[in-house]
Amino acid sequence: MSISPLHDWNLAPSEAIALQKRLASRVERADRLEPVRHLAGVDIGFEQGGEITRAAVVVLAWPPGASGEFEPATLEIVEQVVHREPTRMPYVPGLLSFREVPAAVAAFDELTVWPELVMVDGQGIAHPRRIGVASHLGLWLDLPTIGVAKSRLCGRHGEPGPARGDWTPLVDGPEDEVIGAVLRSRVKVKPIFVSPGHRVSLPTSLAWVIRCLGPTKLPEPTRLADRLASRRGRVG
Repeated sequence: MSISPLHDWNLAPSEAIALQKRLASRVERADRLEPVRHLAGVDIGFEQGGEITRAAVVVLAWPPGASGEFEPATLEIVEQVVHREPTRMPYVPGLLSFREVPAAVAAFDELTVWPELVMVDGQGIAHPRRIGVASHLGLWLDLPTIGVAKSRLCGRHGEPGPARGDWTPLVDGPEDEVIGAVLRSRVKVKPIFVSPGHRVSLPTSLAWVIRCLGPTKLPEPTRLADRLASRRGRVG
């Protein structure tokens, strides 16, 4: 695939913050999705003490006609890519996407099967400037993206109910803007944090994450991407 550049990555932190503020206004929080035939999971990590960024992408075939509850084991892996490149920016709180997204974009550039929906291990709009890794990647790819994070970056929330699928809003700011959902993805397990990335609403983000839940805490797309990244090889 050929991906058109959105901006330059060689920015000082102050320039990156200013760019985030401009890009945040371009993030679409309403649904604009094509029918989903393939969905992808993305996980981004680091090697050699952070000197190398590693992006893993797993593309899965969505079962034709599937809706609501189904067995996630029926999700067939159709393509997977691990891309490594030198890390472009040191860790700066709030600027993680400038450290992670370049490698993720390069990994997508290697795909031959283009997904209609992407789940990212990270935040969407649940970010102080409303543009986390999932939102930033969605803008670069012009694809619907959902952020699925293991921990909270910002915002306030109550405790979700005990049953799988129970959730409570994640809110932020003096007007309690809803920026995501705290989802109980597995009974007696700490919740995960779901937020729209780009071109997806919060209700749709939640619905897709719940549809893709398997026996573990994470939805299958990001679980498989994490597994691919940690094994440094293929998961099929």
